[in-house]
Amino acid sequence: MAHRIPPLRGGHHLQLLEGSGELFPSMVSTIDGALREVRMETYIFDFHGSGVEVAYALERAARRGVTVQVVVDGVGSDDLPPASVQRLRLAGVHWHVYSPPGPLGLLWPGQWRRLHRKLCVVDGAVGYCGGINILDDLHDPNHGALQAPRFDFAVRVTGPLVTGMQETMEKLWRRIEAVRHLRSAHLAGGLVSLRASGTRAAMPPPKVSSHGLPRARAALLLRDNFRNRTDIERAYLRAIGRARDEIIIANAYFVPGGRMRRALEMAARRGVRVHLLLQGRYEYFMQYYASRPVFGALLRAGVEITEYEPSFLHAKVAVVDGQWATVGSSNLDPLSLLLAREANLVVEDKAFARRLRDRLMHAVEHDGSRMEAKAYESRSRATRAKERLALVVVRLALAIQGKKYL
Repeated sequence: MAHRIPPLRGGHHLQLLEGSGELFPSMVSTIDGALREVRMETYIFDFHGSGVEVAYALERAARRGVTVQVVVDGVGSDDLPPASVQRLRLAGVHWHVYSPPGPLGLLWPGQWRRLHRKLCVVDGAVGYCGGINILDDLHDPNHGALQAPRFDFAVRVTGPLVTGMQETMEKLWRRIEAVRHLRSAHLAGGLVSLRASGTRAAMPPPKVSSHGLPRARAALLLRDNFRNRTDIERAYLRAIGRARDEIIIANAYFVPGGRMRRALEMAARRGVRVHLLLQGRYEYFMQYYASRPVFGALLRAGVEITEYEPSFLHAKVAVVDGQWATVGSSNLDPLSLLLAREANLVVEDKAFARRLRDRLMHAVEHDGSRMEAKAYESRSRATRAKERLALVVVRLALAIQGKKYL
């Protein structure tokens, strides 16, 4: 039987949130109202600026008896201040690090399979999903203070799919617990945790008032190395293939594979207006330069490319025909689509799609520089050499992990 993308379900209330400036106050307020449980997963947990406000909310929840479980990635959060983590643990926050790197770091096979998703569920009733780390908009761990806020999005959601978010985090928590027990030779506890990781969470489904029931249709799409290897990519390809008027994609690390490139080129050639809003500021060598060799074919097909300039673009979002939208953690690059654990919401709702489209088009029109085909073709030999080197690095990294993409 062919694998199916999870269907969209109705009955959701969705709130689009831009940047940590909108996400963190909403998240803190929800955590402060928690009665039973808070679960959180993030690639980066940074204690600078407004990120510490989220940490304080988790601490307050744990101190009043709420179960708080946090998972951070071992690479994204590899230099956390021990005193801050210890303070959370002393308050009663349960804290795990996903796949800490070994002595060979990312050169060890499997170490590129990171926890990149950003999820939070409170009391099994309110969920958050998007691309925003627990990281202040005006601070970057590698570049220091930023002059303008990072461009990124998340969604606050209530409705049926929150249960799926809850179960997803519960399963990962139990798998991490199982590995910890087994490494400590607590075989019985490890086997119990491992078996439990395949069961459904016991949390009862959230109650949804029938008064003013929202009708937004949405689905949670995951990418992992088990049952959900291609769901996010397939959802993108399906939406692009069905587009009739307009595709807008904002993506931080855009290194599309052959199928994605061809789908965008075909859409543009059949008359769909295709906008790509991409990273205009240098952040990481590999992601920045590896994407650029594909721009020529896209520009020739009629795709419009705008490079975001005020700050780092970290968004992983799209809107198609003013109806279909996605917000999540997955880039359109091989690390996200082949290796990392990712989570995206897919939404079919005109009001939500319009809000996201308005914010993206404002950035396209006011905060970016349009890439021209002539300027692209006249780039220097040094730039072209950097692009070729970046592609070699990407291919080598994938080969080490036993994957092919480009």
